[in-house]
Amino acid sequence: MKILAVSGSLRLESHNTQLLRAAASAAPEGVEVELWDGVRDLPLYDQDLESGPLPESVVRLREDWSGADAILFATPEYNGSVPGALKNAVDWASRPKGDAALRNKDVAVIGASTGQFGAMWAQADLRKILGVAGARVAPVELAVPRAHEVRIGADLEGQLRELLETFAAEASFAAAA
Repeated sequence: MKILAVSGSLRLESHNTQLLRAAASAAPEGVEVELWDGVRDLPLYDQDLESGPLPESVVRLREDWSGADAILFATPEYNGSVPGALKNAVDWASRPKGDAALRNKDVAVIGASTGQFGAMWAQADLRKILGVAGARVAPVELAVPRAHEVRIGADLEGQLRELLETFAAEASFAAAA
């Protein structure tokens, strides 16, 4: 199973990107986690752009997200919610309505923040947004608080492996149904 990993942070060494890299390292046998780095390249969603040739970054997003078996999102929390760049990517992937890259796509949401709650509000908002966009949101969670103090070690890798096992099983079951 191929799981695309999308970080909601644009910083190259963000805590959420590091969390996704750790997920790729902790992936169980039969699960490949591939980091997708195109969020920063997307123009702001504008329905007028849908009527002409799409920007290459949008074509790439739609092809890559459609081709993945599932998508794992890691979101930071900005002002109590989802970063604008990540919301913009979801907006592009939710169109066109009948043939969107997120339609019936299995997704899961995790997050890390320097605060004490591990981006829990942003994670809840992103789950809602993805569900409204037509994705199947897996009932798995992982919040990493005080991410600037956390060293990725056996404990966190174990949590990521367990989450990926559960998520992969959920996605496989949904695909077979």
